[in-house]
Amino acid sequence: MKDKTKWMSRVYLVLVIFTFGIVWQICSDKGIVNELFFSSPKKVIADFIDMFVTGYIFPHIKITLYATFVGLAYGIVLGSLTAFLVGNNKVLANVLEPIFVAINGIPLLAIGPLFVFWFGLGIKSKIVMAAINVFFRVFFNMYEGFKDVDIQLIQTLQLMRANRFQIIMKVILPSGIPWLLASLKTGVGAAALGAIIGEYLGSSAGLGWVIQTAGGYYNITRVISCVIVLMLIMFLLDRIVSWIDRKALKWRPTIDK
Repeated sequence: MKDKTKWMSRVYLVLVIFTFGIVWQICSDKGIVNELFFSSPKKVIADFIDMFVTGYIFPHIKITLYATFVGLAYGIVLGSLTAFLVGNNKVLANVLEPIFVAINGIPLLAIGPLFVFWFGLGIKSKIVMAAINVFFRVFFNMYEGFKDVDIQLIQTLQLMRANRFQIIMKVILPSGIPWLLASLKTGVGAAALGAIIGEYLGSSAGLGWVIQTAGGYYNITRVISCVIVLMLIMFLLDRIVSWIDRKALKWRPTIDK
């Protein structure tokens, strides 16, 4: 039953996309939509294929993915460590939590020029923006996870004369694993977003740069093609993260039917 539901969901998804493409093409052919602003499926598919056949898009994908993965790694490590320290120290929590909440409320696009100015137009500024975008998502998820530790379990271990290190290793850190994996799922998208914003603000390569340049020349077909490339990349990354989540938490019961 579960496999049949998944299969039917995929069929419906393909039908929806196929139907949307047909309607879009018909509207373009009949002049209902202006191809200058919306392009058409035929042009987008031709441009999409051309980018891959000529190899034009591969260096840009490589640069964006590099900034995404490096930023994701830094963001996860720093976010997890900070959440652990703040979550286990009330003084740090009272001091840093309001500051992090305030900083997290600032759009990355607003402070992005500062990172470009500090770290230059190269790959460093893109990595920093990706890492910052991931850091706060990981921090707040992990912070809630460390605060949600089973107090009764800790008290039981204390009665058994467990020391602080044992409590951390046996209770606190394991309780944060599901939250870390949840952070990884949202963090991938956040890292890619940070890298793309960095490429928008100042770059000479990357998918964000391609989209920004194509938009400047009113090449809507190229913009849509690159957006589709980003969507496919994010879909593949999400599948990978979901697989990791299932393998790491296979002991956890699910409600899938």
